[in-house]
Amino acid sequence: MIYDERSVMAEITEFFIIEIGYMRISFIIPAFNEEQLIEQCLRSVADAVMANRSYGYTHEVIVVNNNSTDATARLAKRAGARVVFEPINHIARARTAGADVAKGEWLIFMDADCLMNAGLVGDMFELIKQGRHVGAGSTLYMPDQPRWAEILLRIWTLLSVQLGWAAGALIVCNAIAFKEVGGFDLTLYAAEEIELSRKLKKYGRQHKLKFAILSKHPLETSSRKTKLYSGWEITRQFFYLVLSPLGSLRNKKKLPMWYDGRR
Repeated sequence: MIYDERSVMAEITEFFIIEIGYMRISFIIPAFNEEQLIEQCLRSVADAVMANRSYGYTHEVIVVNNNSTDATARLAKRAGARVVFEPINHIARARTAGADVAKGEWLIFMDADCLMNAGLVGDMFELIKQGRHVGAGSTLYMPDQPRWAEILLRIWTLLSVQLGWAAGALIVCNAIAFKEVGGFDLTLYAAEEIELSRKLKKYGRQHKLKFAILSKHPLETSSRKTKLYSGWEITRQFFYLVLSPLGSLRNKKKLPMWYDGRR
């Protein structure tokens, strides 16, 4: 068989892409007392990445133990994740702690009460491969939720897609861009993902890159808040946010649904 230089180089390139990996992806998962769900979450990530191994990307999984008092850290380590500790219960700080040690060229922030799927990982990997985006979010799917919660989710989905707001359950971004825009706003105890979306979109416009909301394969996320909190508690939280958005988002005591630790 006769080989020309071009075909040999193509085979060598294919070997390095498939066998060694030319792009590293960091999955960052903040977790506070998530012993009930963390193993399922990590297993879903491993299975979804394996299903997309043809991309040749290497990856790491970082679980940020956000001052848990249960077995979250031990279970995460047993599942093969790298575990780092963030002592202050603050979601933006936890995500930042993960980003600070991440080695990937791309960061995927994911909540511990979510289940990844192969289709969504494929969509994210394809977006990264194309090289035309600075970041992305995803639409969400919540099984077994009441009708009123489904209506709220549909409203959020409409806003997310139309305005380009990533849900906190999944945020994908280029690591360089993340650092250059200053990462998450640490003065916010919630909605930091919307602020980051805004900064990434601005960065994208400056560098001719897009920010997308992926919708073909929604991320499955837990509907546990609709079961753990009464209608009155959820309504009160809603009015806090409507009547004093910045005052609420910068005061952990006014965000009990995020910070009271109920599981």
